[in-house]
Amino acid sequence: MVGIEVYLITMLLISIVAGLIGSLVGIGGGILIVPVLTILYGVPIEYAIGASIVSVIATSSGAASAYVKDKITNLRVGMFLEIATTTGAIVGAVTTLFLIKSGLSWIVFIVFGSVLITSSYDLYRKSRIEKKLSKADVNVTPNKLADGLKLKGAYYDSVLKEEIKYEATNVTGGLGVMFCAGLISGLLGIGSGALKVLGMDTLMKLPFKVSTTTSNFMIGVTAAASTGIFYIGGFVNPILAGPVAIGVVLGSFIGTKVLVRSRPSSLRLVFIFVLVALGIEMFQRGVVLL
Repeated sequence: MVGIEVYLITMLLISIVAGLIGSLVGIGGGILIVPVLTILYGVPIEYAIGASIVSVIATSSGAASAYVKDKITNLRVGMFLEIATTTGAIVGAVTTLFLIKSGLSWIVFIVFGSVLITSSYDLYRKSRIEKKLSKADVNVTPNKLADGLKLKGAYYDSVLKEEIKYEATNVTGGLGVMFCAGLISGLLGIGSGALKVLGMDTLMKLPFKVSTTTSNFMIGVTAAASTGIFYIGGFVNPILAGPVAIGVVLGSFIGTKVLVRSRPSSLRLVFIFVLVALGIEMFQRGVVLL
């Protein structure tokens, strides 16, 4: 039996690491919080998800403000895509409670794990292509829908020492991915920043730093949409969520300082590693539940 003091210190340290990773690659801290609570502490999955959702909001709150100040986050793109993510999050949260009661949650874990592992390979292949071209695959071609919605922008990259201009493409495809990201966020309580970044970076062809920082801005709003459902259901425990929230805020502030001084290629490698780790973890948990 773990003592309350040991639990609080351990969760605080783990949450700091989770917040650091989450702010660097725009995925939220739930990637580590849910497995730690369920595997190490034996917390029921619904309560672990409730605590994780709160940590995602904290990660977003801690990192998003700094990225907005650095003028990397595209607020207009983020607010537009949140229409899809919040809708998906509400549907996902309601579905989670149904799946847990019906014993079908293993389907979500296996499918999600398979998708992330496949996506990590696609992202790795894209990184090799960009390395050969010595530049990122960023869209600058005018797009009628993106122009109408003003889904474009520019930011100064202090590492590359140049201004990066961009304009979103495949807006409808991006919205579809964002709905799925919101759905996964509500289902698993992990922020689903991985899919958000993939949607913006791969489909909409936004710069990777813009994708990660905008994802950080979005995950808090997405998580808030489903948190209310878990709270009303009685699955948000303050003793679980308290140290988690404090830790991820501290970690996310550290992450913001690291990101602005990092090369996009380095961040992409970190992101690929996180995708593989998360994918394997989700797949294994699905097999266990089968």
